[in-house]
Amino acid sequence: MTTQTATTTMTPPRTEPDSDSRIGAVLRVHTVAWPLLIAWPVGILATSFLITYTIYFLVQNDQNEGFTGGVFSVYGFVLAFYLQAMAQTFPFALGMSVTRREFFSATALLALAQSAVFAAALYLLSVAEAATDGWGVWMRMFGLADYLTDNPFLQFLTLFSTLLLTTAVAMAAGAIYQRWRATGLLAAGVGVVGLGGLAAILITWARWWPAVGDWFADSPRALPLVALPLTATAIATAVAWLALRRATP
Repeated sequence: MTTQTATTTMTPPRTEPDSDSRIGAVLRVHTVAWPLLIAWPVGILATSFLITYTIYFLVQNDQNEGFTGGVFSVYGFVLAFYLQAMAQTFPFALGMSVTRREFFSATALLALAQSAVFAAALYLLSVAEAATDGWGVWMRMFGLADYLTDNPFLQFLTLFSTLLLTTAVAMAAGAIYQRWRATGLLAAGVGVVGLGGLAAILITWARWWPAVGDWFADSPRALPLVALPLTATAIATAVAWLALRRATP
């Protein structure tokens, strides 16, 4: 009598990647666009520096320091990157089974890291600029926060908070576009401009402009330079999440 032995092959259960791994995947997707994330801002800033330096060198500027404004190109590329992230990377990430919360968390983490790195780089360049008398030609390109405070830590925080605010505004604009398309984005822009205009009208009518100027001049530097941008960042981030959580690419 023959005894047959049946063997059962156990198939291991499928495991879904955890949230942390999906957040890491989104971060890797973001860094694929490293030219827009890092290379282009650095390249444009370097080009602007070389052109401006050459002009200052040729005119033989004599201790008449002037601000060039070239550093704002970094803010422009930060704005462009996060608009692109919300408009193009977001639909792609959803196709990878990434949730909206995970995409938003990964993008916010990237914004924090990028803002800190760029702020540190700009601050160190401003220190070198001050130590060399404006690169030897009395040119101020990186010392944006020097006009506002002499405190080195506050200078760094000012750069960090304003860069972070730029990323939050870009994320909010991109999320609004994903949720309501061009109509929503235009309506939001008109609303922001309208509220700003109404505030200006009210302040002018009440003759509060001197009081507003005194408040900015007399308040602790950390309040207008750091606390206000971070408060605006929190508001823009909340708007971005509220729009993105129901967005359908």
